[in-house]
Amino acid sequence: MSAPIIPDPIREGIAKGWTLIDASTITSDRTLEADVVIIGSGAGGGVTAEILARSGLKVIVVEEGALKSSSDFKMRESEAYPTLYQESAARKTADKGINILQGRTVGGSTVVNWTSSFRTPPATLEWWRRHYALPDASLDALAPWFAMMEARLHIGDWAGAPNENNDVLRRGAQQLGIETGLIRRNVNGCWNLGYCGMGCPTNAKQSMLVTTIPAALEHGATLVTRARAERFVFKGERADTLLCQALDSAGIAPSGRTLTLRARHYVVAGGAINSPALLLRSKAPDPSGQLGKRTFLHPTLISAAFFPQRVEAWAGAPQTVYSDHFLQGAVDGPIGYKLEAPPLHPLLLATTMNGFGEQHAQMMREFPHLQGMLALLRDGFHDGAPGGTVRLRGDGSPELDYPLTDYLWDGARRALLSMAEIQFAAGAREVLPAHEMSRRYRSWSEAKAGIAALPQQVHLTRLASAHVMGGCAMSGDDALGVTAPDGRYRGLANLSVHDGSLFPTSLGANPQLSIYALTAKLASGLAASLTGRPAARVA
Repeated sequence: MSAPIIPDPIREGIAKGWTLIDASTITSDRTLEADVVIIGSGAGGGVTAEILARSGLKVIVVEEGALKSSSDFKMRESEAYPTLYQESAARKTADKGINILQGRTVGGSTVVNWTSSFRTPPATLEWWRRHYALPDASLDALAPWFAMMEARLHIGDWAGAPNENNDVLRRGAQQLGIETGLIRRNVNGCWNLGYCGMGCPTNAKQSMLVTTIPAALEHGATLVTRARAERFVFKGERADTLLCQALDSAGIAPSGRTLTLRARHYVVAGGAINSPALLLRSKAPDPSGQLGKRTFLHPTLISAAFFPQRVEAWAGAPQTVYSDHFLQGAVDGPIGYKLEAPPLHPLLLATTMNGFGEQHAQMMREFPHLQGMLALLRDGFHDGAPGGTVRLRGDGSPELDYPLTDYLWDGARRALLSMAEIQFAAGAREVLPAHEMSRRYRSWSEAKAGIAALPQQVHLTRLASAHVMGGCAMSGDDALGVTAPDGRYRGLANLSVHDGSLFPTSLGANPQLSIYALTAKLASGLAASLTGRPAARVA
């Protein structure tokens, strides 16, 4: 029986004549003009591109990464990480204490995330209203935008049963009386493969790559790839031009060619880290003094467990069960954390987990029996979790300095304890927290004592993050916000920010749906202001 033929909408669109410019192929400097230039093609840039293009505006989308499609996604880590992620999935904080996973391709992180879709938690919105003068940060005000983007991106309940990796979280929590819920996903016709982090080979994941970017191109937008937005040139209080470096065919080194982009309006949507960095390189005005500051990560703890049965954590929908039990306290009290189960693939597991030599080799031999759990710390609501600061290296590239405080380490210890208890309650025979000094614990009582004694500090406790937020915070208070509540950048009349860098704190939930909804609201307002008529709807 022959394998099914999977349509490739990107290749089909190229054949139809989409306007695409691969900057690695240009042989001389070029100048392009549009109504709006959007920097970045991820959750924020993609939604903005579709709404503006459908509203009749001439749009250029600039992406540092390459245009890849389902035909390129082979479910191989060795190919996916170098081609689809920032710094080959090895981006780290300045002290190398936290590994940061961010996308770097057309569609951004939406191409490689695990499809988890949550509306912004009510407690987070309430904090923003009270502390950041954002009256529209409410469930009622955002509900139409959430609903619009959920319909557009097929976000809904997952009909399939949780795979064993996720069901361990559900069963263990149930044994302890800890409430869990099911995660909604942005998929349509999902094959339940489990390799979402390497790009969807069947186009089921409703990332920007197969939804908003193609829609924008169908409505006349231009997509420029392998082009690094280097800096803006300002004239008075306006961005006059954007200078971009064309990159080589590998998408890494500048080719020596320059693209000059001119527009009535510019939208920065490169993601938290890259968006503040572009504005810092451009020496943008910073009246609040907050540009690049208060950048949040949901610092994430990891716990592995060994089960008698096969778990096969690489197979099936990657994230379907969660628990917010440990987020129920006051947002500004002891730091809370969200529990989820990550998919496990050999390369990412081997480089994330602790141990070396025979100890590490034995863990990998037991790979089919391994289960993983994550705890995402909710940073940004307490003086002990002020986030980090985006700064520039000597070559102008960005890095994030994210200090780890005693407040965060207290949450890390409690999270490791919570995960181990749940894993043992689900029947684990051994638990191994991701900590350099940890060993494999054989019972909950042994783990409880062992984890309590582990020193919590950078480079000993393994930390990761796939959620980068803040750095261009929005606020109704000029002193607290780099951007205004409508996404406009303070100090520049024709520049907006439309991505997760707008968030004044972390969310306490996976951010993609919050970015979709907020950006839809802001982009619709921008389209109306630029055209003088209501923006086009996308659902």
